[in-house]
Amino acid sequence: MPGHRPERAHRTTPSLGSAEKVGPILAALEQCYGRPTNQPHGNVLEELVGTILSQNTSDLNADRAFDSLRQALPDWHQLAQASDDQIAEAIRSAGLSRQKAPAIRAAVAALLDAGGADRTQWLQQAPLEEARAWLEALPGVGPKTASCVLLFALGRPALPVDTHVYRVSQRLGLLPPGVSAASAHKSLETIVPPDDVYRFHVLLIRHGRVVCKARRPACERCVLTIWCDYYNRQRQGNVPERERSARVET
Repeated sequence: MPGHRPERAHRTTPSLGSAEKVGPILAALEQCYGRPTNQPHGNVLEELVGTILSQNTSDLNADRAFDSLRQALPDWHQLAQASDDQIAEAIRSAGLSRQKAPAIRAAVAALLDAGGADRTQWLQQAPLEEARAWLEALPGVGPKTASCVLLFALGRPALPVDTHVYRVSQRLGLLPPGVSAASAHKSLETIVPPDDVYRFHVLLIRHGRVVCKARRPACERCVLTIWCDYYNRQRQGNVPERERSARVET
């Protein structure tokens, strides 16, 4: 089954730095889950709205809310001029609709006011940190949402860090101690090659959902134990019980 290679669980961990671990980790995960390929769709507005809707809810609920919103307000200019109540009613299935509605309206309006297609072209061509900073200045947009827009819509090497990427990266020792989820993308982008950003994001999410779960990670069937700081601390008895069983908060 995917991720099941117990024969590797007791090998000695090589002395590798964070950046040196990335290549072998990705190769091992690809053997389990295949090699994902990014296909940027180019629609910044759709990605922006969809990612805001996905905050603190399931993909299924976010997709339902997006479809409902586009049915109720099919034109982006119409959405930008709609009332918060109209938008909130359309996106109820995503949860937190009263908080998300004004953020969506304001973000869409700001992008349209900035030139729409022209702003999309600028986001594609501007230095990555400038593009990210502009997006993060929009209402309801933080580091993860900005990175999702840049990566999935435009194919730029911005690394979104969700709860799975954050947790798995922490356990593998890819993040410095104490780094926050909001700052993790900057740390990871310094060690993940630009061409590997998309597959790193997708593969760590898959592994976090299937094997390296928040509560009781299935280390006995993990292919990454040879590089995993968490696993090796656990073998040495240096992982407190609360860390073994508690959810890693983001």
